[in-house]
Amino acid sequence: MSPLRWDVLLVGFVLALPLLALGLRGDLTAEEVVTRLPWCLLAGWAVVALLRAVGTPPPPKKGAKGRQSRAEQAADADVEEHPSPAV
Repeated sequence: MSPLRWDVLLVGFVLALPLLALGLRGDLTAEEVVTRLPWCLLAGWAVVALLRAVGTPPPPKKGAKGRQSRAEQAADADVEEHPSPAV
């Protein structure tokens, strides 16, 4: 995931607002603000990555039959157990 995606930049900007406010108020120098801004971008990337990982549904399991009825599953199992003779 690119750190320059719009959602990462937006979350990074929101996380940087208190830092920018401290800089404007004079509690932090401009150098301190500039050195701490990349950490806000990194934190934004981590938050978006975590939310995307939690919000993504798990992939289907291999070998799962999906939404077949029990009769279809039994028919598939019967075909697998009794293969047709080779000609």
